[in-house]
Amino acid sequence: MPQLSKQIVDSENQFTFDLPVKVLQFGTGVLLRGLCDYLIDQANKQHIFSGRIVVVKSTAGSADDFAAQDGLYTVCVRGVDGEGNTIDEATTVTAVSRVISAQDNWQSILQVARNPHLEVIISNTTEVGIQYVEENIFQSPPQSFPAKLTAFLYERFRTYGGKKDKGVVVVPTELITDNGLKLRECVEKLSAYNELGKLFNKWLKYHVKFCNSLVDRIVPGKPDAVTHAALEEKIGYQDSLLTVAEPYLLWAIEGDERVKKVLSFEQIHPNVIVDEDISYYRERKLRILNGSHSASAPLGYLSGFDITFQCMNDPAMSKYYENIIYDEIVPTLPFDEQMDELKVFAGDILNRYRNPFIQQKLIGITLQQTSKMNARNATTIRRYYQQFGKAPRLFAIGFAAYLLFMKAVKQQNEHYYGQRGEDFYIINDEQAAYFYEKWQGVTTESVGELVQTVLSNTKIWEADLTKLEGFAETITEYLTDMMTNGVKNTLEKAIL
Repeated sequence: MPQLSKQIVDSENQFTFDLPVKVLQFGTGVLLRGLCDYLIDQANKQHIFSGRIVVVKSTAGSADDFAAQDGLYTVCVRGVDGEGNTIDEATTVTAVSRVISAQDNWQSILQVARNPHLEVIISNTTEVGIQYVEENIFQSPPQSFPAKLTAFLYERFRTYGGKKDKGVVVVPTELITDNGLKLRECVEKLSAYNELGKLFNKWLKYHVKFCNSLVDRIVPGKPDAVTHAALEEKIGYQDSLLTVAEPYLLWAIEGDERVKKVLSFEQIHPNVIVDEDISYYRERKLRILNGSHSASAPLGYLSGFDITFQCMNDPAMSKYYENIIYDEIVPTLPFDEQMDELKVFAGDILNRYRNPFIQQKLIGITLQQTSKMNARNATTIRRYYQQFGKAPRLFAIGFAAYLLFMKAVKQQNEHYYGQRGEDFYIINDEQAAYFYEKWQGVTTESVGELVQTVLSNTKIWEADLTKLEGFAETITEYLTDMMTNGVKNTLEKAIL
């Protein structure tokens, strides 16, 4: 079986190799490859965007895997649509021109800054990537991502003398709120620290557009060996970069008409959105998708399931997901005029959870579970009280399971472990030590005190949750039942 290369790409797509480089991308991760690069590739093949991507690899290691395949890779979109039909499509992405190691070839990256066709900069450097670090941008290379970006922009400014039409649109996709504004702030601070001058700052202010953006697509990446081999057999070539993605995607970008014109690939998909305000898209994702995940993951895991798909095949867990979304999350969202659209979005979320091709591990969703519960669900719970004047029963069940999940039974090498059946799991949470202490000596008779103590801790929660009448008592009732009869039995009794 041949390895993926230019020679075996469909002749109809060969023209894409001759397109000019219009995008610089910081990051080689699967989300960028399976969403952003995938969309640009689709637009190129429809003669819309007409530009290729140079990718910056900032982490250690070579880019030989990309070079061996001429920058090509396959995205296998696998899932089930709203009608229950299986989707199983493979696309060879030809949008990536080359991948350059920042550590080994920084000067080659600066050379891209002199490219007259360049219009867009994209990034995904993880949530910690957008942080200000006081450093000299004239190192080769600078260490932090904002410093690399500042050096690149300054090189472009110097090359073209600050010309208006050589400004660029910067679209970070890191999963933090106001990612564009925060990245701009870092660049401005670095400019001041490195004394880059008033003219550069003026060009930066008026001709470099930093856009907040929101991305959403499950891209687990390279599949397991058996699935990988089967997919290669189907597509007819070897691909070490083969990536699996779900059918659903969203890329919401905050921008004006100039941004929309530059990001012309937004035309190819209804869920690629350029709008002056994307807060609606951010809020619905945070509350419905992320919120239901965090409310349900400990419950599903302690009920004996390992992945979301297994939960959706269980009558009790499936009903829990559906009911908490439709009954306790969607009604609380402050978008009355979009309520029908929100219900459609909620249905899409449930279909994504039912995707048999996506192995979304529940234990992974529980990473930093406490902060996620606060950020994603505390506001929803309070809104529910304001609207209905009573405790949200389903959130109380999920909260009880979360508290039990945080019960560490042993400490080892500064790690805390909970127990499910005969197996131990690591509690990856900044509050693990706090809960380890609070659970000491707690019995079914005294668990109510634990609930009161945790819910009233305003260092963890954005408000004292014991002030919500009946919430602590409802959680205590379910938690006591879980400790006595098991999580799965408590869930089934409460929901079926």
